[in-house]
Amino acid sequence: MTFSEKLNKKLNEVDIFSPYIIVVFIIIYVLLAALGYYYHIRNLDWADSITYYYIIFGVAIFILGLSFPRIIGNFKKFTLKIDSAKEKSSWYSKVKLLVDERVLFSLVILALILQGANLVLLGGIPLLSGYLKFQATTDLWRIAYVIFLPALNLLLAKYPRKWYYILFVVGLILFAINGYRTSSMAIILSVIITTYYTMRLKAKYVLLLIILMAIIGIALGYIAVKAIQWQTWVLNPLELVFYRAGFTMMVLDKITHMPGFTGGELFYQALTGGHPRVTVGYVALPSFYQPGSGITTSITSTLFGPAILDFGAWGLAVQMFLLGLVLRFMHSAQKIAGGAFIGLYAIILAHTLIWIETGPTDSMVWLFYSLGIISLLIFTWLYLRRNQALNGQSA
Repeated sequence: MTFSEKLNKKLNEVDIFSPYIIVVFIIIYVLLAALGYYYHIRNLDWADSITYYYIIFGVAIFILGLSFPRIIGNFKKFTLKIDSAKEKSSWYSKVKLLVDERVLFSLVILALILQGANLVLLGGIPLLSGYLKFQATTDLWRIAYVIFLPALNLLLAKYPRKWYYILFVVGLILFAINGYRTSSMAIILSVIITTYYTMRLKAKYVLLLIILMAIIGIALGYIAVKAIQWQTWVLNPLELVFYRAGFTMMVLDKITHMPGFTGGELFYQALTGGHPRVTVGYVALPSFYQPGSGITTSITSTLFGPAILDFGAWGLAVQMFLLGLVLRFMHSAQKIAGGAFIGLYAIILAHTLIWIETGPTDSMVWLFYSLGIISLLIFTWLYLRRNQALNGQSA
């Protein structure tokens, strides 16, 4: 066996989308920002050392959250008891209607119709107009997205028919022309993760898909910023990537010098449908806003920024520990139960990866996390009931 063959074999044995990929992407993001600083793109300057201390602290607590189930030892024992094909699907009987193929298919179609109607009502393509883009996140769009993403991923996870990927392409186009990179990247990345686990994709194909996703993301981001009529951009697409990462890290740098300033306001807005990213901009970069202009800017602050601005280091510690813990349980559950759990895990992991830039300020994503936690509780409840029944029979 040649070296390349051995390398491919090792790569194919690695679980690429384990929760530890969050740590890898954080490192990559910091390196991208460093390139923006190094070349002083649009006068970017290096962040203070305290910013990197916060990042290291947050990553360390996240890893602790990932490791906690193994530290206490009980979760490994829990997983080993559910290993038969029958047990992998038995829990679906309790929620059969929600994961029925016809229901999921109908929900995907409904979401596509709603998003199509949203674009018609807007009267144009938001991706090509800064003014339309700020009007594009309507309630109709929110409903369509909240329905489409879980329904599509559950459909592909539980009923992996190849022609269902046509729905993925149509949905991606409809949501991409809405003008927001985040939703488009979440759709692509979640489907890649779902497909990776359902079709057992090899590492080289996953790498190609991620490269393709990156190209699409860069293109969408570049088109979107060029379409903002009141801004002038002279950066090329690659420079824009470095600048966006560097600028977001610069916002985090501002935030690390004002821990706890907003006292929970960002978290409250995230859960109630407010505009926490706009608030981040007002607080961290007040000079960006011109009184009376009527223009608001959504400012991203990395995965760490909102928690620090709201509650300081303790808030960051709680957030990162819980994210690690939930992702660990969801990852283990999808390996045990398969099916719909794969789709739920893919959605949550995809959005958490996107949060590395944007921050956990989306009420819709917290809704997806809630669905994941509820599914874990159902799964655990059924497991305990089964064990109780088996113990009763043995007695």
